[in-house]
Amino acid sequence: MKPVISIIMGSTSDLPIMEKAAKFLDEMGVFFEMNALSAHRTPDAVEEFAKEAKGRGIKVIIAGAGMAAALPGVIAANTILPVIGVPVKGSVLDGMDAVYSMVQMPPGIPVATVAINGALNAAILAIQMLALSDEALAKKFAAYKNDLRQKIEKANAELKEVKYTYKCN
Repeated sequence: MKPVISIIMGSTSDLPIMEKAAKFLDEMGVFFEMNALSAHRTPDAVEEFAKEAKGRGIKVIIAGAGMAAALPGVIAANTILPVIGVPVKGSVLDGMDAVYSMVQMPPGIPVATVAINGALNAAILAIQMLALSDEALAKKFAAYKNDLRQKIEKANAELKEVKYTYKCN
C-alpha cells in the first residue's frame, strides 16, 4: 500500500514526540511514511519532497520542528497539500519560537498548528481531514471519540466512589 500521510521531522531527535502521531495512525489503520528532513541542512530535499508528495498519493503532511521551525512553512510553500505543524519544545524558549514560526505564516501559505509537542493532535486532525471523504475511516474515528467519552464517564463513576469527609456526592 501507499502512504496517504507523511510525517516529517527536522531531525530524529524529534522522534519521541512525532512517534505519537505514528502510533495513532497505526491505531486508525492509515498508511503513512516517516522521514527526517531539515529546512536548513537539506533544503533541496525538502523542496523536492514537498513538490512530489501529492503525485505520490500523500494527502496530508504532518511536519514537526523546533527552534526556528522553518520546516512546515517551507513544505507549505512548495505544495498544495494541507500541512499540519507540530512545534517541538527543544530550545531555551520552550517551543514558543517554533509556535511563532508556524502560526505567523504569510497569507496564502497556511500551516495548521497544534500545541507544543502536540503530535497526537496533529494525527487526529489529519484523520479528521481524510475522514471527510472516507466513510470507513470516519466510523473508526467516531468509535475513537466514543471511547474517549466512555473513559471520562468511567472515571467519573469511579470518582463518585472516592470518599472524603466533606466531599458532596
